[in-house]
Parts: sequence; structure tokens; C-alpha cells
Amino acid sequence: MDFGVTQKKQDELEKRMSLLGIQEKDIEEKFIRSSGPGGQHVNKTSSCVQLRHVPSGHEIKMQKDRTQRLNRYYARKRLCELIEEEKLGKQSPASLKAEKIRKQKQRRKRRSKQKETL
Repeated sequence: MDFGVTQKKQDELEKRMSLLGIQEKDIEEKFIRSSGPGGQHVNKTSSCVQLRHVPSGHEIKMQKDRTQRLNRYYARKRLCELIEEEKLGKQSPASLKAEKIRKQKQRRKRRSKQKETL
């Protein structure tokens, strides 16, 4: 399947999907009209992708880009993230990244308070 991304990204996505047990036959895919910015182009084409993973019941609606191919890639990537969060909990890559950002913000807040007192 061609998603309009580099071969490396496509291979990584396929590997991630196979590790999580996500198969293409378990995914129902629909294309609907996008909304929002994009001008006349999004009003004419059905570039928004709606995925439904039957075994888990997750539904994803993706209209991040103006092209259907990229939205198909992003939707599958988001599906992997949701299933990882469900299986791994706080050890999922998305949760670890969010925790790292939270710690950075706390550190910056402490530093700015220290500067105010000086």
C-alpha cells in the first residue's frame, strides 16, 4: 500500500502494526469530506479518512492533511498509538513523551520562579 511517505516510514508503520497484532483485514476504512481550512479543494474531494478497528472497537477520524494518502497513513499511526496506550499504559511511547514534556515544564517554572526572587 502506498501512503505517499518514504519507504522507511512505511516499513516502520507496518512493523509497528504487526507487533501490535493489527491486520489490514480487521480495519474498516471510509472516506468522507473534510471540513475546515483547505479552501475549495476539501469541499470537492473526500480526503478525510475514518478507520474502525473491529476487534478493539477504536474509531479514528483523520483530516490532518489535504491528501487522502497521507491521511490514511496518519490514521493508521494514530490507531497504533491508541492500542499501545491501551496495552502498555504508562509505558507507552506517547505517555513517556507526555511525561517528559510535563517534567520540562515543571523545571522551567521552577527556574523562572528562582529568577524572580533574585
